[in-house]
Amino acid sequence: MATTFKPDEAPPVVAVSWFERLRRGFFGSPFDAALTVLGLAVLYLVLTPLLEWAIFKAAWLGNGPEACPDKEAACWVFIRARGAQLVYGPYPPAERWRVDLVLALGIIGLVLMLVPRVPAKIWIGAVMLSAYPALVALLLAGGAFGLAPVDTADWGGLMLTLVVATWGIATSMPLGLVLALGRRSQMPVVRALSVAFIEFWRGVPLIAVLFMAATMFPLFMPAGATADKLLRALIAFSLFNAAYMAEVFRGGLQAVPVGQYEAARSLGLGYWRLMGLIVLPQAFRIAIPGLVNTCIGIFKETTLILVIGLFDLLAVIQAGIADPAWLIGDHVRETGYFFAGLGFWFFCFGMSRYSARLERRLSAGRATT
Repeated sequence: MATTFKPDEAPPVVAVSWFERLRRGFFGSPFDAALTVLGLAVLYLVLTPLLEWAIFKAAWLGNGPEACPDKEAACWVFIRARGAQLVYGPYPPAERWRVDLVLALGIIGLVLMLVPRVPAKIWIGAVMLSAYPALVALLLAGGAFGLAPVDTADWGGLMLTLVVATWGIATSMPLGLVLALGRRSQMPVVRALSVAFIEFWRGVPLIAVLFMAATMFPLFMPAGATADKLLRALIAFSLFNAAYMAEVFRGGLQAVPVGQYEAARSLGLGYWRLMGLIVLPQAFRIAIPGLVNTCIGIFKETTLILVIGLFDLLAVIQAGIADPAWLIGDHVRETGYFFAGLGFWFFCFGMSRYSARLERRLSAGRATT
């Protein structure tokens, strides 16, 4: 007997097993089946030797180079032996609890920002962008409240990578927003200055900016005055990446329909209320993919600080590889670079996944008509 439905009733939901979904997705047609088989073959050819090198034949136990006799396998003993330097660099061992505290507070703030049900996210974000950087500088540099001073030359490893990346993102984003608004301003002077700033910094490579900050900037300072090398690098990161953030924000602002501006003006909203209540929330939602892409680029650009004598995670690994005690074969160098690649991939992939989740929550990827 045929089943009949009333016009106001929804059709029944047909349950599909996971096996059927996989079959339809990977073997739904002969072409899909051929691509699936080809993909599996490529994965097998690539992953099999990689797993053999990185896991099954790798050296895991030991304390020195003698524990890595197999030159055709990874030497994770090198990573274990250099673990503290990879995280802290030359930071004084007795003061490393300060780095741990900074990292713990950062993780707590990040978790509070990521958990959907946590209230007052705006205030949490404001604290992370204002009070937290000041607390980080106080704890890591010391010199107050009984904390022993630690020169920035003793900062390094993963700690320095995170400091430079976090600073670059936290400062370039608001500065880039101001520049984007200035570039779209109706005041000719403000618009011209914003355009000049953006085009200048986008026209020079970051490595040249870092060299200028490290070598030429001190020449313009008064006699006897000095500026911390790390501080100069941080300022260079902020100015350079603000220009790219400005273009991302400008794209988001231009994507907001003109009718939104006109409707807000018809209600009597001034410029700042128009931007804060109507335009910027929409522009930010549209610009999320570009913003996260720029943030990922900033994180990877931190490796360039090696050229001015600052030792980030990659530089510490390179210094460890150059240790005469570990000059036992290419497998040590390969392991070090493989570990660095995994570390950078972990952070960059995490940012991309959070971006995708944020887009889904804000419906940024939904087509509008």
